[in-house]
Amino acid sequence: MTNPQAGTRVDEIGDGIYRISTPFRDLPGGFSFNQYLLVDDQPLLFHSGPRKLRPLVQEAIASVMNLKKLRFIGFSHYESDECGALNELLGLAPEAVPVCGRINAMINGDCFDRPPRVLADGETLSLGRHRVRWFDTPHLPHGWECGYLMEEATATLLCGDLFTQGGADLPPLVSSDILAPSEAFRQPMDYFSHTKNARALIAKLAAARPTTLACMHGSAWQGDGSRLLLELAESLDA
Repeated sequence: MTNPQAGTRVDEIGDGIYRISTPFRDLPGGFSFNQYLLVDDQPLLFHSGPRKLRPLVQEAIASVMNLKKLRFIGFSHYESDECGALNELLGLAPEAVPVCGRINAMINGDCFDRPPRVLADGETLSLGRHRVRWFDTPHLPHGWECGYLMEEATATLLCGDLFTQGGADLPPLVSSDILAPSEAFRQPMDYFSHTKNARALIAKLAAARPTTLACMHGSAWQGDGSRLLLELAESLDA
């Protein structure tokens, strides 16, 4: 735990992959915001967290590595909990740049203090021992610019909002069911976009055969990620 007052903690969920998580107990039922730090020759942070969380995220990164050595800050789509603190972190990491897909760069690139490293669908980026691949997934679950990174050596899919779980004190990594609680959280609010291409986009992610799903809210998950993703597609069709 890097900040006992806030409850922010860091856990290694894979080889060189760290989950940073801050609970929000004031929200009904509790909630959490997660970032994922890939420590390597060129370290990458996925999700910056909201601006108000920046001091906690900064503190958590510093517990694992020198923040000034951060090289990339990636995110799924343009939203405050994904990239609200991005520019502040760029100010603390002089060689870091944002990482995003082409649509994000086109419609949001002017919001970044440094030009982003733009990845095409299927393009890879080497971090050293780790290599991440970008997947375009427009409107899954939210904006046109949405996409995901997968770390290929550990088969870890940085899956953003796909399996959002409520609760403030969930374990860092589980192998138990997360689909039922994530669907119970999603369905009343109906915050997916209802894109007609959801099944095909999920099938593309499933074909990559992830074995760890690094969720932005709630526990990360380990198991047959292809199966779980296809089960999500079935649930969205119901």
